[in-house]
Amino acid sequence: MPAPLLEILPDKPALVQRALTLVVETIHSAVADHNYCALALAGGSTPKPLYAALAEQDLPWEKIYIFWGDERYVPIDHPDSNAGMAKAAWLDRVPIPPDHILVTPTLEGDPAASASLYEAMVKSVFGGLQGTSPDQVPAFDLILLGMGDDGHTASLFPHTEALGVSDHLIAVGNKGDDPRITFTAPLINQSRQVLFLVAGADKQAALAQVFAAEGDDHAYPSRLVRPQGELRWLLDRQAVGDLDLAAAPTS
Repeated sequence: MPAPLLEILPDKPALVQRALTLVVETIHSAVADHNYCALALAGGSTPKPLYAALAEQDLPWEKIYIFWGDERYVPIDHPDSNAGMAKAAWLDRVPIPPDHILVTPTLEGDPAASASLYEAMVKSVFGGLQGTSPDQVPAFDLILLGMGDDGHTASLFPHTEALGVSDHLIAVGNKGDDPRITFTAPLINQSRQVLFLVAGADKQAALAQVFAAEGDDHAYPSRLVRPQGELRWLLDRQAVGDLDLAAAPTS
């Protein structure tokens, strides 16, 4: 397993600019290699300016497929919707074919049913793109992730049932009584590239645990992210503070 790549940027704008460069490079590289790019987006405030910047780029839009690594169980027009945020900041402003934007279903009234439906959607799209069979785990070109101050990523929260799911691509992730739809660790770890975007001083304590040589994966779920491909962390200086991450584990 490749060692994680860490970059410490001076501030959040610099982090966003670096992420923009990496995402654009990944899209062009993936399209050149296999004629499409499958991206899974993150929610939250950190990637929003990245999405706005991507809307200004000249990209092969017809070859890009968009998914979400997790979603709150709300309608797309709700202010907390990850898909709604990304569509307003980016996707509604560029000519991506509508059927290439795979929005997480959240209107069934049953989170487990929605998770199963989204898994079927993912399998169907990748069956066409990669020729994968229903029992194979598809490989995204890039999965964008954030990290909460409790060490969660996507909607994989500490000590929750979703952390142990290994027989599904998509599961229900619970934040207290708040159900969400989330990629599972096996799906994330099949990705060709995973890019964490982490900003803010409130992340320091969790980062220390995530990068500790020994630790509890279920207490700090970001530790579960160990992709077959490249794992890259973009951190702003506030998130790192005085932490010494040089001894970060490589597996």
